[in-house]
Amino acid sequence: MAVMRELRARRVPGRTRRSVGACMLAAGCLVATCVPSVAAGPQREAHRACATRPFPPSENPPPPILSGSNVWSFVSEPGLRPMRVTVTAQKPGTAPGQVFVGPFSADQMIGQTGALINDNSGDPVWFRPLPSVNLQNADVRVQTYYNARTRRSQPVLTWWQGSLALPPWYTNLPAGAPEPGGCYYIYDTHYRLLRTVFAHHGYFPDEHEFTLTRRGTALFIASRPVPMDLTRYGGPANGAILNSEIQEVDLAGGRLLYSWNALDHLDPADSEEPVSSASSSDGVWDAFHINSVDEGPGGQWLISSRNMWAIYDVSKRSGRIRWQLGGKKSDFTFGPNADFYWQHDARFRPDNRISMFDDGCCDLPDGAPEQQSHGLILSLDFRSRRATEFRTYYHQPPLESPTQGNTQALPNGNEFIGWGQSPYYSEYSAPGNTQGDGSRNLLYDAQLPGSDISYRAFRNKWIGTPYYPPSAAARADGGHSVVYASWNGSTQTRAWQVLAGPEPRSLSVVVAHADRSGFETAVTTDSPGPYFQVRALDAAGRVLRASTVVKRSG
Repeated sequence: MAVMRELRARRVPGRTRRSVGACMLAAGCLVATCVPSVAAGPQREAHRACATRPFPPSENPPPPILSGSNVWSFVSEPGLRPMRVTVTAQKPGTAPGQVFVGPFSADQMIGQTGALINDNSGDPVWFRPLPSVNLQNADVRVQTYYNARTRRSQPVLTWWQGSLALPPWYTNLPAGAPEPGGCYYIYDTHYRLLRTVFAHHGYFPDEHEFTLTRRGTALFIASRPVPMDLTRYGGPANGAILNSEIQEVDLAGGRLLYSWNALDHLDPADSEEPVSSASSSDGVWDAFHINSVDEGPGGQWLISSRNMWAIYDVSKRSGRIRWQLGGKKSDFTFGPNADFYWQHDARFRPDNRISMFDDGCCDLPDGAPEQQSHGLILSLDFRSRRATEFRTYYHQPPLESPTQGNTQALPNGNEFIGWGQSPYYSEYSAPGNTQGDGSRNLLYDAQLPGSDISYRAFRNKWIGTPYYPPSAAARADGGHSVVYASWNGSTQTRAWQVLAGPEPRSLSVVVAHADRSGFETAVTTDSPGPYFQVRALDAAGRVLRASTVVKRSG
């Protein structure tokens, strides 16, 4: 699997590069293009939405692999070709819910990019494909949407959509940065678009964070290159810093309520990312790489800066940094195995603890031992200003993820780990394990195919009731008919009825019944049809909805 930090230095001779400065000045460069969106169901969505066209790449990536043992294919949904994960461990005790990922690749994609929900067996539950491998989804998860006008809350799906700067196809920005034109999506339980959210101040919506609050607002990270003379740091005079803002907007009207600017509070000189890296990204230095923000019970924010190796507790009221954990100006010392490098997904935990995903590897200073990537929970002693290891979550085989990843606290006390640039997601019971003992307390593990990865991975409870009908297809098979039934996104379908008849309007006879079997169920019947229809049944045998009538082929 290609490593993004290595890919960043790759060049293709003769390529025309588009300057960041020219892009920033170009009229409309920062405005998302709005065209008909990719369908939430089988290409039937009527909404118009943002970020449905990729930012123009300087090179075209290889086409995705859309067939073979690592890709799902369905007779009733031929347009869906999600990747196929391999479940390598599954034991009792996992938390309830499905797994949410946004598969993409820095090399050749296996399957389509998009937003994907899988069940514990690895079968797809819902898939929303994107039309180009230069479009990606990130941070796909379930959240609660509070409507301040109606004062009602509802479960929703959220994610970021846009183009990521992935060399060699994009070299105008540092690897992993969001290209212009991205946005955030909010979908309801019927897979209908509720809201799209944009950034302000000319910043780009960033894939690293999008959180809905109980106040009816959205909290997210936005970024853009800020032109700057970098000679004081050893860089070019006509360079730029990839700056980040934490922004909070009102969901009802999109009004900006609050912002916190990294350049106003952080010193680029403290970065662990060498300024020389800007030479492979059009002069833009990724000094900070803000990658998570979490809101604490006292109104403070926990902000993770990957390239500063630091986590900051920030007062929302004043914007002042109250304390810094890690980095060159840490307010804390560290106990054994408590230090971290290139971290992601910093979260408040009860009892003065915080969690994160410690990438822990790659490009460390001389003398620093390479660490395996792992989920990490630290205890903070504010009197002694000391951070100590509370729990760790390692993988077997050991993994080194240069980028991405998350550690999710589950309601039953388990921890769910998305391994970022390593193609796995896992669940552990609360006690965790230690380095070299990654199988201990492992309850669930799944591997993505090839070089496919997901920025984060989550386990969430989700009840999906699609607004669109089930899908059906029928084929002749010797003297029988095989009817294929699926309903992309339905979590309540437990069985299928098959109706058949000689005419489209005379399908009153139920010719077959079958329990649901994975995403698509194949039902064999002796009926010649040639017209068929399927009905989705719930656990009580009630009809949820019927498909359109289809004619048998072959």
